[in-house]
Amino acid sequence: MSLDQLILKCKKQDIKAQGQLYQLFADKLFSVSLKYSRNYSEAEDNLQDAFLQIFKKIDQYKNKGSFEGWLKRIVINIALQKYRKQTYFEIVDEQQLEEPSVEVEENDIKLDFLLKCIQQLPDRYRLVFNLYVLDGYAHKDIADLLNISVGTSKSNLARARHILKATIEDAQPKGQQSL
Repeated sequence: MSLDQLILKCKKQDIKAQGQLYQLFADKLFSVSLKYSRNYSEAEDNLQDAFLQIFKKIDQYKNKGSFEGWLKRIVINIALQKYRKQTYFEIVDEQQLEEPSVEVEENDIKLDFLLKCIQQLPDRYRLVFNLYVLDGYAHKDIADLLNISVGTSKSNLARARHILKATIEDAQPKGQQSL
């Protein structure tokens, strides 16, 4: 069955088709959810909520653009909605903060370690970092999504990078650190 046929059946609330769609995209969408979650179980909860939303709003998908992109957007929005309800973002003055650079050997950092470091960032820093660095959003778009100023978005990104730099440098053997 083609993806278009599967989507059409999901629009008709076909439970088997919904299960197939879940099987087809769950792994990819879980990795997106994990980027925006503090831990594995929260990522699972966000993914579950996202699929409920996907099946509820699948009629809104008009076969324009990437279906996978549409799904990812829902996963990200679910995570952001959760944080908007639970967390108050720190409002800071707009300031130019120097972006720290981290020089490490490519083979020295494992992806799992880097993901764990990102997940340990405070929520506001992790969300801005993921949206800007990993998903390519502009600061204005991030500000709109998180209901913060552009300056706060820039500041939170700089602070996230600073924390990640310190964490990575602390994990490197002492002789390999570079500034």
